[in-house]
Amino acid sequence: MPEALPRLTKEEQALLLDLARRAIAARVEDGPEPAWGDPPPRLRQVQGAFVSLHRGRSLRGCVGMVAPGQPLTETVAACAVAAATQDPRFDPLRPSELAGLTIEISLLDAPFRVQAPAQIAIGVHGLMASEGRRRGLLLPQVAVQQGWDVETFLEETCLKAGLPATAWRERAVVEAFSAQVFSEAGRSSQ
Repeated sequence: MPEALPRLTKEEQALLLDLARRAIAARVEDGPEPAWGDPPPRLRQVQGAFVSLHRGRSLRGCVGMVAPGQPLTETVAACAVAAATQDPRFDPLRPSELAGLTIEISLLDAPFRVQAPAQIAIGVHGLMASEGRRRGLLLPQVAVQQGWDVETFLEETCLKAGLPATAWRERAVVEAFSAQVFSEAGRSSQ
């Protein structure tokens, strides 16, 4: 398994959450782009990330980049704006929804190829399944929230990719990754 980047401190997590919120607010309220200042060195590293938006217990948007080519601050800001305005499952966020929004960020560690289901730990690993141009990704917290076992997690990841549920057994490439997950609601794991 690839080595994970150092985990963010609580202060670094707070900076990223604030950055995400300010980026979303600037876009949905048609305001000027916020100034980011000079972030700590860890936030200038390149790392994959997903930003999930929630209203109450309901998902309101989720967009990410697995392999970005830019610093983490830029990746998080871009994903936050995209989650608020470009997730095809939802209408663009309205300014009136900002107050009730909770932002969750998942920082992705480098993926590794899964050779056997025993390599996957529910609550620790997220999954990506791909075949040709089809690809689906589910974050580590999804399996926990849904109460899935490893086989169901594999099947659901394949279905998200638009593949048959059993594609993980046959032809799909399955990769797993761990993530550092934190949110404005104060949840933090891994």
